[in-house]
Amino acid sequence: MALDSDVAQLRRGDLDALATLLTRYQNRLYRYLLRMVRQPAEAEDLFQQTWLRVAEKIQQYDPRRSFEAWLFTLARNLAIDHLRRVRPESLDEPIGDAAQGETAAMRLPSQERPAMEGILQRERSQRLGAVLEMLPVVQREVLTLRFEEEMKIEEIAEVLSAPLSTVKTRLRRALERLRVILEANYPGESWQ
Repeated sequence: MALDSDVAQLRRGDLDALATLLTRYQNRLYRYLLRMVRQPAEAEDLFQQTWLRVAEKIQQYDPRRSFEAWLFTLARNLAIDHLRRVRPESLDEPIGDAAQGETAAMRLPSQERPAMEGILQRERSQRLGAVLEMLPVVQREVLTLRFEEEMKIEEIAEVLSAPLSTVKTRLRRALERLRVILEANYPGESWQ
């Protein structure tokens, strides 16, 4: 209810509501953008651009739909446009070599315990983060939205503007590729 109230206030021009929404979503949205572009400075710029876009386009938001999905859609569109400008290679391919160890997105605090941490043992989370960086943007994105942001598949489909079947396929392929990379980099460990 508080979210609906804040969104309604923002639609009436109350910028305090924007600050409240920004506070509510700042860690999740920044973490998502960081997973997409992998550079903290770029993620910060896109984070700011996203909130400017929210302020500009809030009248176009349909209150019958999920604000969260709308917000992440705005952020995704800005990130994809940015990636196409600075890295014109395919978004379906990994970008360069991912560094081993802790990533900036893993250090970002979350208000809730991420779903992947509950599934994997704590000592594996660092390895998993490094392996996620090896995935193509489209696969990393769907895994991040599903397991870190804990979005439903229907919400992910809305964010990606993709059919539900496409999201399910991307998620399945991302999990398969993640498993293959984990098994290749950490032989002998069970990742199931």
